[in-house]
Amino acid sequence: MHLILFIVFAGICLAGAINLLLQTHPINSALSLIVVMTSLAVLYLLLGAEFLAAAQVIVYAGAIMVLFTFVVMLLNAGREERTLGSRSARAVGFPAAAVILAVVATVVLHTQGLGTAVLNEGITSTADLSTVLFTKLLLPFEVTSVLILIAILGAVALARHGHGDPEQKPERTGEQ
Repeated sequence: MHLILFIVFAGICLAGAINLLLQTHPINSALSLIVVMTSLAVLYLLLGAEFLAAAQVIVYAGAIMVLFTFVVMLLNAGREERTLGSRSARAVGFPAAAVILAVVATVVLHTQGLGTAVLNEGITSTADLSTVLFTKLLLPFEVTSVLILIAILGAVALARHGHGDPEQKPERTGEQ
C-alpha cells in the first residue's frame, strides 16, 4: 500500500513540477508549486515524519506561497515575453542534463540494498523537537519573520508608482 501511495503522490509531484515550468501566468505557477509542496508533505507522512509533513504544509504550502502570490499580485506581473532561448543554452543544457541523468541512473542501478529503510529505536518525538525548536532555535525563527516582513515592505515599495521614489509623480492619462 505504501508503494502505491508513493508512486501516486510522486507522480502528482512530478506533474505539478512540470506544470509549474510550463505555465505562462505566475499565479498558475504558484498554484502548481502548492500542489508540489502538498504532495511532498504526503511523501513525508509515508516516511513517518509527521512533523516535517505538517511544517511542509503550514510553512511552504501555506505561508510562503501566500506571500509569493501576494507579491506577484501586488507587483501586477504581466505576461512574459516568449523567447525560444539562446543557442548556447540549448547546446550546453541538453547534453548536461543527459549526463546528469546518466550519472543518477548509474548510481541508482549500482546501489546495493536500495529501498530497505529501517527506523531507529531513538526516534525523536514531536514534543522533544518542539522543545528544542522553541528554546535553542527561537532566534533564527524570529530573524526569519523579520526578514519576511522586510520582503513584504520591499514589495509594497516597489509596487508603488515610481518604484518607491516619492519625488516622481504618476503619469496621468486621459487628461489634457
